[in-house]
Amino acid sequence: MSVPMSADAAEGTPAPGLAALSDTDINWDRLDKTRFHVIGAILFTAQSAVLHPTAVVKTRMQVADSGLAHMGGTQVFKHVWRHDGLMGLFRGFGTSAIGALPGRVFALTSLEVSKNMMVKYTEHLEMPEAARIGMANGVAGMLSNLVSCVYYVPLDVVSGRLMVQGLPGTTYYSGPFDVIRKVLKAEGFRGLYRGFGLTIVTQSPASAFWWGTYGVAQRMIWRSIGYRDDMEKKPSHGEMMTVQATAGLLAGACLTVFTTPIDTVKTRLQVMDNYGAGRPSVLKTAKALLKEDGLWGFYRGFAPRFLSSSVYGTTMIVIYELTKRLSLKQDWH
Repeated sequence: MSVPMSADAAEGTPAPGLAALSDTDINWDRLDKTRFHVIGAILFTAQSAVLHPTAVVKTRMQVADSGLAHMGGTQVFKHVWRHDGLMGLFRGFGTSAIGALPGRVFALTSLEVSKNMMVKYTEHLEMPEAARIGMANGVAGMLSNLVSCVYYVPLDVVSGRLMVQGLPGTTYYSGPFDVIRKVLKAEGFRGLYRGFGLTIVTQSPASAFWWGTYGVAQRMIWRSIGYRDDMEKKPSHGEMMTVQATAGLLAGACLTVFTTPIDTVKTRLQVMDNYGAGRPSVLKTAKALLKEDGLWGFYRGFAPRFLSSSVYGTTMIVIYELTKRLSLKQDWH
């Protein structure tokens, strides 16, 4: 997806300079939209199920005021398994998985449409191809994140509170609708958007960084293994998956290092109940975290988040590209 096609290629005939890599890019016009969203929903839900336990471990490490905050990721995993069993590792998954389905439609559609527009608008710019690809992917990732945050932040608040039930400073909920009812009663509609500003300010640039890094990394990897735009030889499906997975892994790993402190503050802000001390804010939450553990406190849950982000970056992009290949319109095969 990150090796854009020219206008001629978009019409179905690969341009002369892109014979080798044109099959690695499938733009919006070539997709069967219904199949794209249905297949994507199935595959991404399966991916979420595999990675959800790491999200539970990361979240509990970030918000716990008990010994959990100072345990390693493996120890927290064992603790949750011992006390809550398999269900404890999948707390909040049903809400997250089912609730995310409409969000994925918004995110995937806005990503593909905006990327397609950026590719067309930057075709005639005099700049290195890798930079143009990175810019197109980066802008598309940022716009997609802006659109999806409106939907995903309340979902994060609800699923996050279900994940940390039973820890100090948290409330018991009988289910997702009980979370919504209690949050609305205590804080009103704004309570469902705790951390929204922080999410927008941080995740939109982060999304731009991830997709931009992925686009540049994929282009560089293709060149490093000998593929050039003027070659007739096309990469195999195995080569495409390997290159895409490697680029996704690199992008996810780099992003985690820069965004974990912000994610820790956001998570605590969204799931902790501090009504008695007034409405929590980013500054109050950061000060409390700094007082508890110093600067290292901002990297609570780094290991599981690093694992989750790296694995997510790899599997997400492989699933994403596979979904696009499986969703090609019949007349494009």
